[in-house]
Order: sequence, then structure tokens, then C-alpha cells
Amino acid sequence: MKKTILASTLGLAALGAHAQSSVTLYGIVDTGIGYQSSSAALGSNSGGHSVVKMAQGIWAGSRFGLKGAEDLGGGTRAIFQLEEGFNSANGAQSTTNLMFSRAAYVGVANQQYGTITMGRQYAPYYSLLAPYSPTTWLTGAYGAHPGDLDSMDTIYRINNAVVYTSPNIAGFTVSGMYALGGVPGSVGAGQTWSVAANYIRGPVGLAVGFERLNNSTSGGGTWGANSTANSNGEPGVSGITNGFQTAQAQQRLAVTGGYAFNSQWDISASYSNVQYVAGTGSKFFDTQIWNTGGVVLHYKPLTALDLAAGYSYTRATKANGITSAASYQQFNLSQYYTLSKRTGLYFVEAYQRAGGQTLGTNGAGDIINATADIGDGQNSAPSSSRSQFAGAIGIVHRF
Repeated sequence: MKKTILASTLGLAALGAHAQSSVTLYGIVDTGIGYQSSSAALGSNSGGHSVVKMAQGIWAGSRFGLKGAEDLGGGTRAIFQLEEGFNSANGAQSTTNLMFSRAAYVGVANQQYGTITMGRQYAPYYSLLAPYSPTTWLTGAYGAHPGDLDSMDTIYRINNAVVYTSPNIAGFTVSGMYALGGVPGSVGAGQTWSVAANYIRGPVGLAVGFERLNNSTSGGGTWGANSTANSNGEPGVSGITNGFQTAQAQQRLAVTGGYAFNSQWDISASYSNVQYVAGTGSKFFDTQIWNTGGVVLHYKPLTALDLAAGYSYTRATKANGITSAASYQQFNLSQYYTLSKRTGLYFVEAYQRAGGQTLGTNGAGDIINATADIGDGQNSAPSSSRSQFAGAIGIVHRF
């Protein structure tokens, strides 16, 4: 009898060792106070006023989540992640009607063969470009390129996505994604696909990424948060893209890179080409293209202090009857002071100046002066003029 009990105990122990699993609860709370000049509702070009308000999720979006893994043997693990964003100023969901707006996926990972995941998640376009994105030290709310036109901030995820990411081989990583549109009678409508690769070795890094998002209709559907234009989720509408939100497709190509001079100084740079393609139901008729270049300098004078400064320039093409192409210059500063391993204080400041012309909400024929829209934190209330200043102070805690 004792031998039977002992054998059973050893068998359970061996099973436990073979199928080890873990689940982690984690999160971030980020709250502060922000100032924004010349603020107006999206689509309005008048009546702007400065505002002081509670700001949240600036340095790192407030969130909580669960992630876990189970050892399946042979170097393979089952993995999952569920992550919900929330507004720490009022407790609301970051995205209405989405219980896990930031991530909801399951998959398998193998050190030798790579990782495949399915669900709501980041596109390779973002995840492999991210190490040298302008948002790393300038934040997405203030430091993303105007209106987050090129989707280099973390607010953008893809529904219905299947993603494969290779293991790191001699510094190289590649990744590909396909998200099913789910539109009856059409495979291409509503689909999204993305490919990307990066190389990081020592102080040097370089990444390139591409993505294309197709409208689920013939072009008449309006893009934006929680819209039906693309069943896979999509970048939100900003003051930069407001007149082109009935695009048949969105396409982005971007390159990022960086170099660390030493333990105190590093520099990163980025370039993106963004295209909003017109369809039969669109309110504009020519493909609209924006090219953006940016640079960020990061300096760490003290163990607990990080400083960064950035500049970006965005230029649109002349199209849809516009004779003076829109342009946007953005200047950013950030300061982060580490209080502990989990807690820090931050200050961020940004200024943007717009020039030229763009389309208003009604599309072609509705030509207006381009107005400023800093990062993506002001997308719902961009400037009512060509200039905008924004700044914030806050505290972020991780658990």
C-alpha cells in the first residue's frame, strides 16, 4: 500500500514538473494634470479655448491584465494574455464595450521555432518597430507623430489576428500577421495584414514594417474607434486624417533605428509613408499620402533621471484639389524621475505648428487650413488654429 501511494505521489510530481504553469496579475496606474492650448472638438475649426484637466495614461496607459504560460514539453509552451485598459481619472473603460481592449489572445511558443498567437493583439508593424519608436521616451499622448498618423503608438491593436514571430537568430527577428475580415462573399474586405523585421545587436538597431488595412465596405464606411469600416479595429480619426476617414484602405510603411553611444546617450530615428486610398464610396478621390521623419535624443545624466528631446516633420502630398500641401512640425521634451522600481514622476511638453491646407469632414471640396494635433492625446480635441502647446505632470505606478 505504501509503495502504491509513493508511486502515485512520484507520478504526480513528475506530471507537475512536466506541465508547469504560471499566471501573473499585473497592471499600471498613470494619472496627472495636463494643459492644452486652443482646444476644439474634432471637425470644428473655430471656438478653441485653452484647458487644464485631469490627464491619465500619458506615460503608460493605465491597465490591468493576466498573462500565463504552461509547459507542454519539448521546449513548447502554451501562452495567453488578457489585458484591459481603463481611465484612472474616472474608472471608465479605455475603449467602450471592449472588456479586454488592449489584448486578448492565446497561442504556443517554442524557443527553436518561434511563437504563433491568435486573437486581439499588436501588428508586427508596431511590435518590431517599437524599440526605436518616438513614443518610447516622448510618450504616445504627446510624442507620437502628429495625430499618431503612422500608428507607432500602443493604442492600436488588431482583432481576429493570427501572428507568427520567429525566434531571435543572430540579432534578427521577423514577424507576419493576417487578420480575417469576416465579410460574407469577400475574402479581402475588412482584412488586415502586416509584415516586419528588426535587427538589434549591441548598440545598433534597425527595423522595417508594413501594414495594410482594407475597409469592410466599398469605401463608404467611416474609420474610427468602434466603427464598422474594418472589423479588425483600426487607428482612430485625428485632426490630420479627419477629411480622409472614408478611405477604402490604409497603408503604412515605416523604418526605425537607433544607436547607443554609451550608458548615458542614445539616439533614435524614424521615417514613415502613410497612404489613405480612395474607393468608390469615399468622399475624396485621390490617394492621400503623408511622409514623416523624426529623431529623438535620450540622455540619462543620473541613475534615476531620464531626459529626452524630439522633433518630427510631416508633409502631405498635393491631392484632392489642394494646392498648398499640409505640413506639421512637432517639438517634444520629456523628463522622468524614478522614485522606486515601480513608481516614477514625469513631465512632458510639446509644441506643434501646422501649415498648408487639408480636407474638412465633408471630404473633397471642403478645403480648410491645416490645424495642429499633438501626438494622439489630443485627437478628440485638436487645435482650432495652426499652433498648439500641451504639457502635463503626473505619476505612474506599476504592479
